[in-house]
Amino acid sequence: MANALNTITVDGVTYNAAAYESSKTKETKKNDDLGKEAFLQLLVTQLQNQDPLNPQDNSSYIAELAQFSSLEQMTNVAKSLEDLGKVVGNIDTSVLVGQLSGMIGMNIDWVATINEADEEGNPISHTETMTGVVTGVTIVDGVPNIIAEKDGEKYQVDISDIGNVYESTSEVVE
Repeated sequence: MANALNTITVDGVTYNAAAYESSKTKETKKNDDLGKEAFLQLLVTQLQNQDPLNPQDNSSYIAELAQFSSLEQMTNVAKSLEDLGKVVGNIDTSVLVGQLSGMIGMNIDWVATINEADEEGNPISHTETMTGVVTGVTIVDGVPNIIAEKDGEKYQVDISDIGNVYESTSEVVE
């Protein structure tokens, strides 16, 4: 009899811990690239299996080591370029946030997508042009957005949805 602490129920089927682990599909990652470890393993295997009475020419080993060095340098360059891309992306975001901050207090028109349900509960959506005042800037998942207020309600507006930016034309009447 299975101990309740060693069982798991999935989709109405109860498994013991060992059966559940064996029933899960294993994820494997296909790796077509020849990395540093694989290259060194091939080189060591080649050295171990060569004929001691007829060894391979030293120039061949030197050429292979030069290839290995080139591979390592290209890997380092690729990593550096990836890191540089992240830095440039952060700088772009910072500059954009600074520019968007200058819009605080200004009026904007934007297109909002309204998601609703019909009488039968099916999802429907339509667009509506809205007008509000920019009250702030926020970054969501690395993407800058505007915070706009309309009739006391705050909206997060994607900058690609903004159609018009203008200063307030309301005047104080005494």
